[in-house]
Amino acid sequence: MSRIGKLPIKLPKDVEITYSESELFVKGKFGTLQIELPKVVVIKQENDLLIVTVIDDTSNSRAVHGLYRSLIKNMITGVSKQYQVTLRLQGVGYRATVQNDVLILNLGYSHPININIPEDISVEVVKNTTIILKGCNNITVGLFASKIRAWRKPEPYKGKGILYSNEKILRKAGKSGK
Repeated sequence: MSRIGKLPIKLPKDVEITYSESELFVKGKFGTLQIELPKVVVIKQENDLLIVTVIDDTSNSRAVHGLYRSLIKNMITGVSKQYQVTLRLQGVGYRATVQNDVLILNLGYSHPININIPEDISVEVVKNTTIILKGCNNITVGLFASKIRAWRKPEPYKGKGILYSNEKILRKAGKSGK
């Protein structure tokens, strides 16, 4: 058995779960998520615990066991608490604004960058240099954060770029003169 897969998942009171043999729906105060389950994964609900098991004990089913237990746990956490990623814009003239469903970034290019915001993610800009992304699906929140960050990755010489909130740039010394 998978060490991660055999751990039970505690269900919060505000989360509602419905499942069949092939699908699982998780509904909470921040949204609804669904996932398709492979045939080897079986779900049982006992009081406020959710137990994920597998039919056979092959190496492939052990890997799937731990994976789907983690995915279900992330779904439950997302609909009950939401996931949040904070990005900082560091550089002279770097700023962000939100208009309608578009995130507008000024990152030192000759034109502003317009990025469409996905429906299930909410974006908040604080003091023009801090972007807060919130959503119930941690995969989409993380992918959207990396898509924003790809426009200006942090560079080690001047320390400019788009950084995660807890990230620090290791600075390098430039060329030294004679």
